[in-house]
Order: sequence, then C-alpha cells, then structure tokens
Amino acid sequence: MSEHDDSTPRIPSVARRGFLAGAAAVAASAAAPGLARAATPAAGPAGARPNILLIVTDDQPKHTDWAIPKTVDWLGGQGVTFTHGHSATPLCAPSRSSVFSGRHAHHHGVRNNAASHSLDQSTTVQRYLKEAGYRTGLFGKYLNSWTLADNPPHFEEFALLQPAYNDARWNVNGTVQTIDGYTTNIVRDKTLAFLDKAATDSRPWFAYVTPYASHAPNVPAPKYAETPVPAWNGRPSVPEADRSDKPPFIQDATATLDDAREVRTRQLRSLLSVDDAVQAIRDKLVALGQLENTLVIFTGDNGYTWADHGWLKKSVPYSPSHEVPFYLSWPARGLAAGTTDHRIVANIDIAPTILEAAGVGQPAGQDGHSLLGAADRDHLLVQWWKQGTGAGGPKTWASYVAKDEQYTEYYDLHTDASGAVSGTGQVSFREYYDLVEDPYQLKNLLYQATPAQERALGIPALAARLAADRTG
Repeated sequence: MSEHDDSTPRIPSVARRGFLAGAAAVAASAAAPGLARAATPAAGPAGARPNILLIVTDDQPKHTDWAIPKTVDWLGGQGVTFTHGHSATPLCAPSRSSVFSGRHAHHHGVRNNAASHSLDQSTTVQRYLKEAGYRTGLFGKYLNSWTLADNPPHFEEFALLQPAYNDARWNVNGTVQTIDGYTTNIVRDKTLAFLDKAATDSRPWFAYVTPYASHAPNVPAPKYAETPVPAWNGRPSVPEADRSDKPPFIQDATATLDDAREVRTRQLRSLLSVDDAVQAIRDKLVALGQLENTLVIFTGDNGYTWADHGWLKKSVPYSPSHEVPFYLSWPARGLAAGTTDHRIVANIDIAPTILEAAGVGQPAGQDGHSLLGAADRDHLLVQWWKQGTGAGGPKTWASYVAKDEQYTEYYDLHTDASGAVSGTGQVSFREYYDLVEDPYQLKNLLYQATPAQERALGIPALAARLAADRTG
C-alpha cells in the first residue's frame, strides 16, 4: 500500500492559489464521473429520499486498510474512495462538531474537547434531517465532555456511549445504564435494531454510527487479541535524526518506532471488530432491500501519528494527524462503481453532502460543500487550539494544506473550557513543506530562510491566504 500518491502532478502556483472555478469543475468531473453525475439535488417524495448511514471511527489513521477489508471492499470497491480526506481540526470533539455542522471549529466554537456544549445544536445535520421527516439514530460515542445523562438533541433513538471498550456506561433512549460486553459489538447490535424498524416504518432514516475504536487504549475484542498484523518498519519521518528545524515540542518528542508499532498493532486489532460491524450492517441493508438507496459515508474523526517526528498522538499539523480514510457509496445515484476521487475533502463536507442527498437546502454558514457535484478546492484550512496555559505540547496553530505544499503558523493563543480564545496572537513559529519533494515533511524550508528565499517560496501570499481563511 502506497503511503503517498506520487503520481499527482505538481500544479503551478498561480493555479493552486485561489479557489478553482470552471476548469476545476471540468477536472473534477473527469476525476470523479460518478459524483459529477450526481450533481442534481435529490429532492422528491419521502419514499425517494435516501437513507443515510454515517460511520465515524475514533483516531483512525489513513493507512489502516488492512484492518477493514470488508469495509474497503464495500465502500471502496462499490463506491468512491477519496484519496485526500482530512479532518479540519485533528481532535475528537471539534472534528465531530464539524461533521455535524459543516463548519470549521472557529465558526462552531468547539475548539477543544472540553467545549462540546458550545455547539449550536440548531445548526446540526441531525436537526435538519429530523425536521425533514427522517428517523434519526445515534449509536456510540457522541461528543467529548458531553454529560452522559443529557440526551443528544435531535436524535429520535440513541445509545450514547461513555467511551470505553468493555462493560461501559450508556444512555439508551434516556436511561443511563451499564451494558456488559464489547462496545463495538453493542454499537453494531443497536444499529441493526434501529435498521430493523425500517420494515414497519416507511420514513427514511439517518444512522450515526460511531464506535470507540481505534482510540487509546485500543483494546481489541477477545477474538482478535492475538491476531498477527503486518510488519511495519516505519516511515522516513519516524527515525528523523535531526529535528532542529521543527518547533520546540517536536524537538523534545521521544516516541520511537517500537512505541509506534505497539500502538499500531492495538489500533489495527481494535478496528477488526469495526469491520465486522460494517459487514453486518451491509448484510442487514441487503436483507431489508435498502442497500441501493442508502448513502453511506465512512471516515475517521482525525488521524494519528505513529512516532512521526517523535510524536505519538494527534493534534499536530503533520499529515498523519489530519489525513483520514474517507469513503462514500450510493448505488441509486450511480456511486457504486469503485471510483477514485482525488479532490481535497474534509469532515466539513459531510453535512452539506447529506443535506443535498436528502433534498434539504444548504443552510447559511456552512464552510463545506457537497461532494455529490463537481465543487473543488485547491487547499484546506486545518487548525488546532491549545487548551489552557500549561507548558509542553503544541501551541495553537493553523495550516494551509494543499496537495503539493503546506504552510503552518503557530500562535500565542489558548482556549478555556468554553472554547473562548485569548492571547496575543503573535506568530511564534512557522513551517513550510514541499509535499512533492518531501512528502514526509522532513525539511522545513523556512528554517533559517532569508527574506528572499521566503518570497521565492511564495510565503507572503500563503500567509495572507491563511489569515483570510482563519477570519473568513
């Protein structure tokens, strides 16, 4: 499995900066003919509207297909594989809030895991779908720091998990209880029971399915506890010898290849049960006769570094932290041919896609766009905020991420438990990587660069664009 698509051509700077217009639409149509065919909204009578299945895993890195072969066979082989899928904020609660709202974190306000109650629930896809007559269900993890006894708004049925792998606490339709067993299997069974009701309830449905895997401590089901996983010798970014061009927290990072192998093994084993659950859900859709007209989206809430640059976590601007698996299938709209789409896509695009499929107009304030047409972007704003003022770890940062280059700024900013931001905003460190020549982000071209060299790299224009993205 290739870690990077080195066949992607380098785009001239004039074309890659600024939003793409007519030429981009043509290019997107050629790259993703199935999605281009689906550009017309799916408005119509309730019986014609698709069911919607949204599966969001936890901390699943991009290069984990070995653990989800049945998922890849279904949604990749009979759907669309997005090769450039991203989380716009590589942290659980901000990312999931972007999934729900179609907004960047600086717009929905959930800038850290403590700020979940800052999400305006009236902006969520589940609210719009429920008001449009959909039966809505949530099964698994919801939002970090959400009080378990509080029912998640706009979900008609739910089994809300207090994150754990075994014998966890749940809020099931308003009743807090302990349910013994492996939680991925419980998520599966609750989802299947929800789908079964389609036999007697003619309304279209929306199921948000979100197992705890592969989040730490990455506990596999007993049946997979000793499953051998493919050997992994790391990426060039793992044994990076000289990190003097990196920010101080990365210079101090100490994770090793052996550390990464341990985490990777546990993550892959935990995802095997997710794959089983996805297969069971597919089998149920077939049995119900609903596979054809169900829009399915599968992604991770954020990626995870495997000791890249010594860092064994998420929350950093390096590619493994914000790149995620991203699949879509909808046979009734011609999206079942096993196509590959090379557009830059993100979690902010999920809500607009779902709402277009359901025939619901895109609300004002969404930052993403529907993936059912030819809309394209030449780069993505990716950002993360430091919570509190403690020492260590990354500072608040924002990044301009394109296919061929990435520019990042770190700031003197921090957030409180409500997501409110304070600090001087002064830029404390910068990074720029040529992702064609340096896909593993080993050489920060701004380290000791002269003003002339910065101008040659186009840094002033990138900085201006990043500033506009952060305030737009």
